[in-house]
Amino acid sequence: MTKEQVARINELARKKKTVGLTEGEVQEQAALRAQYLKDFREGFRQQLDNTYIQYEDGTKVKLQQKKEH
Repeated sequence: MTKEQVARINELARKKKTVGLTEGEVQEQAALRAQYLKDFREGFRQQLDNTYIQYEDGTKVKLQQKKEH
């Protein structure tokens, strides 16, 4: 997500609080927010994929995804 897109999200949020948004702006805001969340989740997933747990004895174990029951 570019800086311009983040700035546009913030601009729309400020406008929504003051004068309100048109239907087109509401749809644009929803699409931008969805893209932002997608990018955030991907970045967070990458960070978790590179995370290790270090135990007191010095061993390191790669963080594993929790299994569903």
